[in-house]
Amino acid sequence: MYHLFRSLYLHATSKEEYSILLLGLDNAGKTTLLNQIKALYTTSTSNASPAPAFPGTTSPATIPAPGDGTPSATAGDTVPTVGQNVITIDLPNMYIKIWDVGGQMTLRRLWTSYYKSCHAVVFVVDSTDLGTLEPEVEPTTLGAGADGLLTPGGLGGGSRAWHGRRKSSYAIPPTEDGGSNEDIKSPQTPITPSMLISSAWSQGRLDECKAVLENVLGHPDTSGVPVLVLANKQDREDSIEVVRIKEGFVRPVFEGEKGSMVRDSRVLPISALRGTGVKEAVEWVRSRVLWNKTGRPPVMR
Repeated sequence: MYHLFRSLYLHATSKEEYSILLLGLDNAGKTTLLNQIKALYTTSTSNASPAPAFPGTTSPATIPAPGDGTPSATAGDTVPTVGQNVITIDLPNMYIKIWDVGGQMTLRRLWTSYYKSCHAVVFVVDSTDLGTLEPEVEPTTLGAGADGLLTPGGLGGGSRAWHGRRKSSYAIPPTEDGGSNEDIKSPQTPITPSMLISSAWSQGRLDECKAVLENVLGHPDTSGVPVLVLANKQDREDSIEVVRIKEGFVRPVFEGEKGSMVRDSRVLPISALRGTGVKEAVEWVRSRVLWNKTGRPPVMR
């Protein structure tokens, strides 16, 4: 009789628990985002070895998150995660356990140990480190003006040059010696050839980010799992707009999935440092894991 009443009590008082995997390249802002979530919700933290929700997972070490629940004031205050950080959010109808796993190349092989038991994947992208995605004009197409200087508008068929790539009217490349060209204010300002030897046409870490996300989506254990892509660092002027990240990065990756499968996914802008968009991201994850609970049943806690 005791065991019967105990089982009924536990059933009445227990709640569903969903595990969320927070992934992304190193320096994308995952731990800063985790600290913001911890500050916004009543949480319990754990930096021990993985719980049974992820059987067989091991990690070399874990760097504890700040214990006061206050997000870091600057990105430099956040220590790179070596291993994992874990927090649990106590919501009215569920628990959400978020696993922040290190994004360094040497640690990405550990990610696969988490896939089978996760209920959603949140992939954080540094929107300031994706290059130009699709350069409007290649350096070879720019022509010289009457004064022998290169201009970003109209010469050599480049009337679209330097527009629409970032939040500012056009990207301002650094000088050859690494200096700043912030004095350039308008597309009519002439550009010297030395300014073309810059990172303006670089891809940043776009190719690496694409390959990593493709590997996550292509793993059989993540099949059918909702995926949220967060374009982080949107508070910075040099960040790429979300619509361009969606069209130039996320859509090609998702369209490349085997069999053109339909994936429950979304792309949202956030600033982990300022906390902008964090609640919207958590709410999206909450709604999607509930919608997918038949495919990935929760753990009762």
